[in-house]
Amino acid sequence: MPEQFLKIGLVSISDRASSGVYEDKGIPNLVDWLEKTLITPWEKQVRIIPDEQPEIEDALRELVDELQCDLVLTTGGTGPALRDVTPEATLAVADKEMPGFGEQMRQISLNFVPTAILSRQIAVIRKKSLIINLPGQPKAIAQTLEGLKDEAGNTIVHGIFAAVPYCLDLIGAPYIETNEEVVKAFRPKSATTSK
Repeated sequence: MPEQFLKIGLVSISDRASSGVYEDKGIPNLVDWLEKTLITPWEKQVRIIPDEQPEIEDALRELVDELQCDLVLTTGGTGPALRDVTPEATLAVADKEMPGFGEQMRQISLNFVPTAILSRQIAVIRKKSLIINLPGQPKAIAQTLEGLKDEAGNTIVHGIFAAVPYCLDLIGAPYIETNEEVVKAFRPKSATTSK
């Protein structure tokens, strides 16, 4: 069914990657992660742009308003450096802020590096789309999405993606299903039947 097809915007925010100084690694890693995680059919829209607030805002508006992406994931530009303006651009286009996503990403990352407190990842809702600012490092992206597991594969700390499907349900996006070996989507029992 067409309404079950998920549209995902993927935005890499990097001066050097956007100018061709080096190859972006965040988006390819994110695509690989999504391919092993999502059971629901999906398509992607990719943007690689510099750390310029007007360009980030324009890209987010285009992906949500024109291309009607249900989910937009950004990587990069969330630190304290002067050029890091991704959270400011994201807040500028937001209808609602979803602070729990950023709180959980920092909580996960603090298990690996003390500098996780310097990250400013956030998530917002614009219209019927969830926009999440992920870390810039590919390894950190997977950790924050998936969470922490013990040696037996049991979840110790939930990753943020466990909450994404239900959040999308609540804002009117397609019902999505995940590969539970990677991330088990959490929904209340009343919301677990496919729409």
